[in-house]
Amino acid sequence: MAFSKEKRQGTFSGIIFVAIIAAAATWIAELAPIHALGISPLVVGIVIGIFYANTLHNRFPSSWESGIVFSGKKILRFAIVFYGFRITFQQIADVGMEGFLVSLLMLSSTFFLGTWLGTKIFKMDRDTSMLTASGAAVCGAAAVLATEPVLKTEEHKAAIAVSMVVLFGTISMFLYPVLYSMIIENATGFLHMTQEQFGIYVGGTIHEVAQVVAVPASIPGSSPEMANAAVIVKMTRVIMIAPMLIILGIYLSYSAKKAGGAGSKVPLVIPWFAVYFIGMAGFNSLHLVPQDIVNQINIIDTFLLTMAMTALGMGTRFAKFKGLGLAPIYTAGSMFLWLVIGGFVITKLVTSVI
Repeated sequence: MAFSKEKRQGTFSGIIFVAIIAAAATWIAELAPIHALGISPLVVGIVIGIFYANTLHNRFPSSWESGIVFSGKKILRFAIVFYGFRITFQQIADVGMEGFLVSLLMLSSTFFLGTWLGTKIFKMDRDTSMLTASGAAVCGAAAVLATEPVLKTEEHKAAIAVSMVVLFGTISMFLYPVLYSMIIENATGFLHMTQEQFGIYVGGTIHEVAQVVAVPASIPGSSPEMANAAVIVKMTRVIMIAPMLIILGIYLSYSAKKAGGAGSKVPLVIPWFAVYFIGMAGFNSLHLVPQDIVNQINIIDTFLLTMAMTALGMGTRFAKFKGLGLAPIYTAGSMFLWLVIGGFVITKLVTSVI
């Protein structure tokens, strides 16, 4: 137990150590060059954590490990629950059925495509494939963090998935404004999108929330309708992570039972933190808490997520990456093409029909 009499001091020391590194990551993420790229403290935290794991790890007390593990497991679940304060059901209703359908179709298709490509075509293990797919399908690094405890996988696999999210999410942030300004805005026929349609496209296909916010802001002459549609559709994708994780837990239980043969008893895996996340979003939808307090909760929650991501990085050793080769890049790159091209087609079809 992390807080047993023998481990208590080391656990507290490890948690404080992770918190200090997370604070440094938060400060670095606010520096102008980093902030301009839309790189969140979570990503900075995992980079610092990986650096620590592969250089300085042996110079710190091993007793701190229990605190690092606690940060990457328990604090993570707590932070995911309070992530619900970023969403209201009213926001989802505002974007309408077309935004909901685009979110649903892109999330489900990207997750299934990424998992299939990773396992069947590029021969990655199931967990790395699913983690990479969840990051592309939902909300980047936060989705990888949320999926990791359901799969109960190793830290380095989540680190691989996060690195793919960072790579292709950053490419998206620079690519989409160019696509809109050079092609979509002035095109006719099927290639043309209104500003609101483009906002739905951005929110339904780009990885990180920060990157979704950055894209409309970097397009000259973009309207509030574009920015609002992008953010609301993105947050619709975010809340869909809860039912996705519940379905994934049921699937994993069924698969384990099937693999065990007739008569085998496998407990149903329900990620309760995902259920609580929905409950927290529902509570936030009642607007019982003043907005300035909600803003403070979100700041604290981002810091807790940064702690969890930092701890994740601290458990990642480069030696564990051997044997994967370029498979993660091929998988994530294929999903990226689907998000850009397939997402455009789906957005056009849905917004044209509804």
